[in-house]
Amino acid sequence: MKNLNKLKEVFPNILLYTIGNQQYLKIIAENVWNILFFLKKHTNTLFEQLIDLSLVDYLERKFRFEVFYNLLSIKYNTRLVIVSVTTEGSYFDSITNIYSAANWYEREAWDMFGLFFKNHPDLRRILTDYGFKGHPLRKDFPMTGYVEVRYDDFLKRILYEEVSLAQEYRIFTLENTWPVDVEFENL
Repeated sequence: MKNLNKLKEVFPNILLYTIGNQQYLKIIAENVWNILFFLKKHTNTLFEQLIDLSLVDYLERKFRFEVFYNLLSIKYNTRLVIVSVTTEGSYFDSITNIYSAANWYEREAWDMFGLFFKNHPDLRRILTDYGFKGHPLRKDFPMTGYVEVRYDDFLKRILYEEVSLAQEYRIFTLENTWPVDVEFENL
């Protein structure tokens, strides 16, 4: 934490805390770009690697999305997790010009959660099809999805169809419905 003391002077509205051996920095979404730039360039921090960018969707909260930036400083042998929250429909500034690794991470966050990154050089879907509706890792996305994709052997092409459940939901009981082999039961 001693390397982060200067950060608290420059950005007074941040929260520094430690859980176990892991250091956390909680910030507001508007400061993400400035703080990450500072952490990468300042001689007392030098967090030069973005290890990961991940999200959590808390549907019931006002600030629905929690975004985590995992940073590594090789020089000081420390890790830092930047935590920021945002509401649905708001955006983060893209950090691809600070950490080039953020390019695909931000595209994945857009594709899976619908979190928009302003000034991203190529913000488009990365894991789902371009015509995909919705964002599948959101808590309000239906488990069955909206469209099913299948290959038709007769037509020799991929078909997109509305979701249809092939069977009714089953009612499960604890009774054994399999025929019992009397000889096996006597063993």
